[in-house]
Amino acid sequence: MEDAKAAVRDSTQARTDTFAAAGGRRRWPGRAAILLLALIGLAVIGLRFVAFQPFSIPSSSMYPTLMVGDYLFVSKYSYGYSRHSFPFGLVRFEGRVWESPVERGDVAVFRNPTELSEDYIKRIVGLPGDRIQVAKGILHINGAPVERERIEDYELSPGRMVPQYLETLPNGRVHRIIETQGDTSGFDRTREYTVPPGHYFAMGDNRDNSADSRVIGPVPAENLIGRAEVLFFSRNGFDIRFDRIFHGVE
Repeated sequence: MEDAKAAVRDSTQARTDTFAAAGGRRRWPGRAAILLLALIGLAVIGLRFVAFQPFSIPSSSMYPTLMVGDYLFVSKYSYGYSRHSFPFGLVRFEGRVWESPVERGDVAVFRNPTELSEDYIKRIVGLPGDRIQVAKGILHINGAPVERERIEDYELSPGRMVPQYLETLPNGRVHRIIETQGDTSGFDRTREYTVPPGHYFAMGDNRDNSADSRVIGPVPAENLIGRAEVLFFSRNGFDIRFDRIFHGVE
């Protein structure tokens, strides 16, 4: 019995000596892991602020290019930075810094100029100074019709096939568009718009079902958040669309 008590005393004294040798500070084995996780968290937040922002597709306005349930990364550095580049309005300034040119055909995320709390994603078809018009369903830029080639119909929903085209913009960028109402909707006949300096004209690839610059007006350069780059996930309800994951946005 005395031997057991002595062993306990020796063990307690050993722990006390170790604690004293460490300068009286208890060494927590998980502290390094917590610090590592904190650093990773800060890095992720930093990337979210200045490099890439995740974005999900909430509507059908960009079919067939982007579908409801697609999740993609937007590169925030592509066009430089404005006050809209940062969440919650944490950084406030006027204009853009490190601004880079927007290319015709880019799929861009921007703040809706008529409701700044809303983020939109559309295709840039008009640059500053361009004259934009839709006549009989065909996009015209500076008075010239944009090339449009009919291809196979697109299945918008089970059993519903709609006309699909390849559209080639003046700079050679090619993408698909659909016309859910053929060339007979109100969106297929517009007045001619002149894009003001420092603004862009954006349109959805689902031409008959998109509240774009034909509705909300031209997009100020300051409202641009970034360029859509790549899909990192896609689902249709509970089904995962594996064939769309890691596809670039054209």
